[in-house]
Amino acid sequence: MGHWNRIKIAKSQILITNFLVLLLGLSTATMAVVTHFGDHFTVIGRVPLEKNPYEVMHYWVFYMGIGLAGLLSLGAALSTIATVREAHGLMAAGFLCFALSFCILVQVAFWRFYNPTQVEDAVLDTYDLVYDQAMKSPSSNWWQELAIIQDTFLCCGKKSPFGLLSSMGANMCQGQEDMREDCLQSIRNFLWTHYSIASTLTCISLALTVYAMMLCAFLWFAIHSYCGLDRKGRYTLTPRARACQPQEPSLFRWTQGGLVPQCPPEAHTSANYSTPL
Repeated sequence: MGHWNRIKIAKSQILITNFLVLLLGLSTATMAVVTHFGDHFTVIGRVPLEKNPYEVMHYWVFYMGIGLAGLLSLGAALSTIATVREAHGLMAAGFLCFALSFCILVQVAFWRFYNPTQVEDAVLDTYDLVYDQAMKSPSSNWWQELAIIQDTFLCCGKKSPFGLLSSMGANMCQGQEDMREDCLQSIRNFLWTHYSIASTLTCISLALTVYAMMLCAFLWFAIHSYCGLDRKGRYTLTPRARACQPQEPSLFRWTQGGLVPQCPPEAHTSANYSTPL
């Protein structure tokens, strides 16, 4: 396979990869918005505790998700424009965005591996605090907060390790609410579903960013080699190249004889011969 064919295939692949990265960035942003503004997470994050275990994490996850989605989308846009315009500067900027996204994703994967239950523990601790406060003073606002959480997660109370509800919890879970699931188990099930989606997006993002960086690096070297930059970063054109007037901007032009610049015949003549005075 010739050099031109490899470049042509790489350009096609990076356009397809960028399209998938844009979809992935949109999915990541949607996930972050749902996590931040969704009823299940909002009702836990707004609990008026002096030290809400989940509140700080609630905002941290949102801003990290939005930042990651922005980097992925920006990298895909820059590398797409660089591929079409054959600009090595934009290609380097796209590579940098993908590299930053990769670093963030590695940190997320590392955190998820070594702290798999940190978010779950924070949510369950918040619910335990609200439940305990409501059981201590049923006539306070804590009882209303507990009812809102349980209606959101469609659960009721929490069972003891022996599978029994407390007397106050048994009085609270009557009628149709008695058929609801234990709140601790319901919260775990919801978070597990959310974790599964987030883990899938993280794995796909890692694979696509690595592949996009490889394609960006290959095309950057191809564009950089063709442009003929000197050590100071300036374009160096031969006398023949100065006289060339390309019909349209293109990285390579293919003919039966190989890769040649598109120059009119008179340009070659004026570039190679000089008339003595």
